[in-house]
Amino acid sequence: MGGAHLVGRWVESYTGMSADNIKGLLLALSSSLFIGASFIVKKKGLKKAGASGVRAGVGGYSYLLEPLWWAGMITMIVGEIANFAAYAFAPAILVTPLGALSIIISAVLAHIMLREKLHIFGILGCILCVVGSTTIVLHAPPERQIESVAEVWDLATEPAFLLYAAIVLAAAFVLIFRFAPQYGQAHIMVYIGICSLVGSLSVMSVKALGIALKLTFSGMNQLVYPQTWVFLFVVVSCIVTQMNYLNKALDTFNTAVVSPIYYTMFTSLTILASVIMFKDWDRQNPTQIVTEMCGFVTILSGTFLLHKTKDMVDGLPPNLPIRLPKHADEDGYRTEGIPLRSAADGIPLRSPRATDSFRSS
Repeated sequence: MGGAHLVGRWVESYTGMSADNIKGLLLALSSSLFIGASFIVKKKGLKKAGASGVRAGVGGYSYLLEPLWWAGMITMIVGEIANFAAYAFAPAILVTPLGALSIIISAVLAHIMLREKLHIFGILGCILCVVGSTTIVLHAPPERQIESVAEVWDLATEPAFLLYAAIVLAAAFVLIFRFAPQYGQAHIMVYIGICSLVGSLSVMSVKALGIALKLTFSGMNQLVYPQTWVFLFVVVSCIVTQMNYLNKALDTFNTAVVSPIYYTMFTSLTILASVIMFKDWDRQNPTQIVTEMCGFVTILSGTFLLHKTKDMVDGLPPNLPIRLPKHADEDGYRTEGIPLRSAADGIPLRSPRATDSFRSS
């Protein structure tokens, strides 16, 4: 116990990170490891189930009887729990961008275990994500010390964050009831916009709930406060909405297009919400803030490059349409004139995979 304490003190003094930030970092990294690995385990389970039953891609549910698929689901749940816990210890500006690391782990494991070739530009994308993540980790602000969930509620009800929440909810309602029915199937930003806007509020509520549980486990019961249950209600409502419209986006558009756009918008809005609510940047100088933003842009570049080249074949550039056919044997053009087959080789493109792009933030 004393040795672990000394190691923690050494790491804290060497990196300049607070003890809570280090805990949050380790939880976020373990979350990325579990979630990234779960994609591969679940896919192997789906392949095994599809070999002896009806494939999930054509409406089958034989994977529910496959132990390997359930192993992947359990792995993902463990990762999401670690991600949830990370928000209780570290600011969202540190935890959320690290979600890109699960994409790297998934890509590397797919290259090794599924023999899905990782192109040289994909490797470069992985390196950029690691560099950007390291930059953010080393310059992230310390976690704000909070003694009760009532303090979080006070932060959430300050005028600045109430204005942000009102704008987000108004924009989400307009997109859901005005634009989604008419333009959702044609414009990718409609569904992703809803997911990202609502997602930024869900992360703030997840962080509040995580803090409440952390304090409760330390002996200060926060479950007696009604604010804790309000945050829980917001978390459930936001996640249900996110999942609904993310599935719509993945069912309509190419995953390689959805993933980087969703990651960019969701992470950007989450950082903005955290800066407004928890005032992360009030405890930093301009140099640290600019460095963090540079790290974030580096991660975005790596994520885009990784997704853009994941279906690239040596000697042929990727030519992925925004829209994909519902079935692999469809042919022709959609109403917007986007080809449903790859112009490079005339082979039907693969259907999008939900597990390649979703992570609870």
